[in-house]
Amino acid sequence: MDHSNNMDFWNALDKLVKDSEIVINRPKGSTHPRYKNFVYRVDYGYLKDTTSMDGSGIDVWVGSGEKIIDAVMCTVDLIKKDSEIKILIGCTEEEKAEVFRTHNETPFMKGVLIRR
Repeated sequence: MDHSNNMDFWNALDKLVKDSEIVINRPKGSTHPRYKNFVYRVDYGYLKDTTSMDGSGIDVWVGSGEKIIDAVMCTVDLIKKDSEIKILIGCTEEEKAEVFRTHNETPFMKGVLIRR
């Protein structure tokens, strides 16, 4: 299998993030608006003026490291019956582990972490 377009994928994500405003609407330590027992362990938001599979902006997790894209999470939500990509920007290894745990804590959502 030819993986030569992998770099093109990451370059396209770099451009998308560079050309978009990052909005953090759920900062680290805040609670989910519908699920009050869910606390965000990493800053969470979206890219303004973009569209993801759920009709909202493309989701981002923004860590405490250098602000480069270092991974993506591909998720399946069995309650919403959708699948999405979440871009990880500047996440440390610990923050990546937190994001991974977040998307795999319940039987209703599962995710895979794809590193750059």
